[in-house]
Order: sequence, then structure tokens, then C-alpha cells
Amino acid sequence: MSEVGVVGLGRMGSAIALRMSEQGHSVLGWTRSRREVEGIASAPDLETLCKRCETLILSLYDDTAVADVLDRLLELDLTGRLIIDTSTVVPDVLRTRMNALSDKGATAIDAPISGGPELVATGKCGIFIGGEPEAAERSRTYLAALSERIFHVGPLGAGLAMKTVNNGMIQVYMTGLGTFLPVAQRAGLPLETVLRILCGGPAGMPMVRDRIEKILGQDDTVGFDIVSALKDARVFSAVTESYGISAPILELTMAQMSEAIEDGDGDTDVARLLARAYARGALDK
Repeated sequence: MSEVGVVGLGRMGSAIALRMSEQGHSVLGWTRSRREVEGIASAPDLETLCKRCETLILSLYDDTAVADVLDRLLELDLTGRLIIDTSTVVPDVLRTRMNALSDKGATAIDAPISGGPELVATGKCGIFIGGEPEAAERSRTYLAALSERIFHVGPLGAGLAMKTVNNGMIQVYMTGLGTFLPVAQRAGLPLETVLRILCGGPAGMPMVRDRIEKILGQDDTVGFDIVSALKDARVFSAVTESYGISAPILELTMAQMSEAIEDGDGDTDVARLLARAYARGALDK
């Protein structure tokens, strides 16, 4: 089995590289910041990574980073290469370069991941593939190491559209719950009681259930920080608008995230948004 190249070794990229290595793949990593991950071999440059790896998995932060890496790849020999972009970026970053990538001998899919590093590490994330059927099937050879929950949802770009619906709904849920938590605070309902009742019934959501300790301030580890969540919300808003649809509730979501960042909570887990919402019940009197 040839080496798998992972481009981008932040929280998600590191989790992807480590999970693939644990599942038996030979993994080679590279990142523009020269960051290294213990247990993962590093390539000295992108050209070396591309020469040694037939499959390249991109896990990059934003549109600019993905565009930069794709443009660098287009300067190399891409014959036979499969590019799997797991980044949460607007679809046109990859779509507008697809013809050029094909001309260089590569095939590519978008395969955004639903779930943070902790779900990648345990093989429980969701992966939504957009691309040609043959490329999608080829990608499963590698993506199966990350999860059994792999869905080929349509042509190139459809993966990110599916993530917009899925993860956008999670963000909207958080915003909706945040609207009612101040009611709970003013009514004297303990936050833990409210969360456990919700998460034990039809109004619950696994993301909240798994973060109860974080919401209560008993666990300060970060699975997915607010700055990154705001970046994703902006992508979801752009994707929604590209289909001629408005999503005003996302505007409220982004406003609340921006406020949290301004208050210095940007590097905390998104669970902090619900703790802040509960506290607003006292502050807004």
C-alpha cells in the first residue's frame, strides 16, 4: 500500500494522520507552518510529499490555505494522484481548479468531515463526498480508516453542501437552545438539570450531551473552538447564499460567536456559547 499524504497538521489534520496510521496506513505529513506531529513522518516539502504519495488528503483551515496548496500542486506532476479535500471551504475553491487538476493527471473530490478531532480519533465522524463515482469509490479505500459513516452525496461540491445542511443545523440548534437558556436561569432551573433533561429526550443532541461537562465548566479541553466555528458558519452562509437561499438565523449565530470572541472566549470550546447564554439570564435583567 502506497503512502498517504496529509497536508495540514492542525487539530483535524493531526487527528486524521494519527487515525490513518493507527489503522495501518503509511502516512506522510506536510504543513506550510512546518509543524510536526509525534508518530507521523514529515516530508521536507510539498513536492516530496506529492512524489511519494498517490493519495493526498487536504485538511486546511480556510479558502486561502486550500487555494494556495492547490495552486502549488498544479506546478507539480500530478499523474495518477487522488486529492481528497476534507477542508470546510466554499466549493468553488476546488471546482474552479478541477479542469486544471484533471489536465495535470489528477482526480479530486471534496469530502468535508462532520465531527471534531475527537470523533475522527474514535472513527465516529461523518464524511460527505462530492465527486465522480469512480473517484468517490477510490477514496473509500482511505477514508474507511476514518469512519464507517461515508456518504457519496453527489457531484463535486455536493459534499460541502451536505455539510452545510448537517453542521449548519447543529449551529442553529445551539443558537436556538441559547435563546431559551436565559429563561431557565431566571426560572431558577439549574443548568445541569436542564441539560440532562434535554439530552435524555427528543429535544436533545449528541453534540450537547457529549459536552455537558464543558458547558458546566468542569472540563476545559477544547474539541472545537469558537473562532473555528465562526469561520465555518461564514462558509455555511456563503454556500447557502450561493443557492439563492437566505438563512437569517445564521446571522444571529455568527453575531453571538463574534461577541464571544470579542470577550476573549474565541479559543474556548463551542460549549462555552451555551454557558454564556445561561448566564445572560442574569445579566439581561
